[in-house]
Amino acid sequence: MTLAHVIRSRQNWAWVVAGVGFVALVGAAAFRATPGALIEPLQREFGWSTGTVGFAVSVNLMLFGLTAPFAAALMERLGVRKVVASALTLVAVGSGLTVLMTAAWQLVLFWGVLIGLGTGSMALAFVATITGRWFVKHRGLVTGILSAGSATGQLVFLPVVAAVSESSGWRTACVVVSVAALAVVPLVLLFLREHPADLGVPPYGGDEVVPVPPAAGGAARTAVRALAGAARTGPFWFLAAGFAICGATTNGLVGTHFIPAAHDHGMPTTTAAGLLALVGIFDIVGTVLSGWLTDRVDSRVLLAVYYALRGASLLVLPQLFQDSVHPSMLVFIIFYGLDWVATVPPTVALCRQVFGLSAPVVFGWVFASHQIGAAIAATAAGIARDHFGNYSSTWYAAGLLSIVAAFLSMRIKRSPALAGGPEQPSGDLTTQRTGG
Repeated sequence: MTLAHVIRSRQNWAWVVAGVGFVALVGAAAFRATPGALIEPLQREFGWSTGTVGFAVSVNLMLFGLTAPFAAALMERLGVRKVVASALTLVAVGSGLTVLMTAAWQLVLFWGVLIGLGTGSMALAFVATITGRWFVKHRGLVTGILSAGSATGQLVFLPVVAAVSESSGWRTACVVVSVAALAVVPLVLLFLREHPADLGVPPYGGDEVVPVPPAAGGAARTAVRALAGAARTGPFWFLAAGFAICGATTNGLVGTHFIPAAHDHGMPTTTAAGLLALVGIFDIVGTVLSGWLTDRVDSRVLLAVYYALRGASLLVLPQLFQDSVHPSMLVFIIFYGLDWVATVPPTVALCRQVFGLSAPVVFGWVFASHQIGAAIAATAAGIARDHFGNYSSTWYAAGLLSIVAAFLSMRIKRSPALAGGPEQPSGDLTTQRTGG
């Protein structure tokens, strides 16, 4: 084998890293598939209210988001491989301990705290880190593929978790999730690499080897410093507010409460779980397409279109629930699947364009807002269901909020950095002190 062949093979290692990242994200998403499918079994066994279970999910979602920026900074200090392997192990341990719980506080501890921390370390800030280090060409496309791994893994596991829960009990389902997360750890340890420079090659599509940056002084200090700088800019707050609404309308509401909402109308749990799995399948298409568009189209316009269409679909959803699957519901599922995490590639791109080398950590904070929105929605929807006896008000509120997010996206002021193209990074936070 010639030297040229060796160099080319090492350059293609970027795709190996992306592939392992995809599998790791699917493994982490395995647990996140369980809450919606297990609300009914837990209520039957323990008598817990929807609000109680929703609170545990909210803690999980909150920590899932708040851990992300610190995990991104920790990856800079300790390395991606160590952080990801530890996170998957924590997910597996937390899910395994769930089978021992007998009280609601244990539900909050295992579902909320332990697995919230583990999955938070595998959040979409990990995606921003991988794409920022390993890719110059096709960044948007790879961001879309990895984002699809996170969301699709969660949704595709739903029918598996629901079926295992009905046939063998919810504890068996939690064990299956634990094993799925743990099985990914060896792949991460064997194949995940930190930087292209470690192999002596440039990032994929780049011309020069990028030196490995010096380790950050401290993960917490790096994360807080990035937030302090970004918080002085208008685009950060518009992105954070829009992404908070994104989280509320996906993970918090549809991901957590779609199954019990469908069950309220007489639809079997396994059927509703199958519909969410279908969302996951179409999410792959939508997110990869969104990544391709992000390399070519103004990311602000993409976000505005995605949020506006999502809002319109949620406003009609309450009229679509029935005891069986009808064509109108299938149309919603397909459409919502295409839009599920299509917002991620343009959001990551905007963070990279505005915040440059700080983008992974800043995106971690933007993603934290996503999960705060999801946590609020998960609890609020459960309380609304307990109070009103149905979920209708939550769907209408989510639809209107999505339309607000569309307007917020267009408020991000175009600057020279943004005007330079879809992927023109700027490392200076002072270029974007105002947003509209």
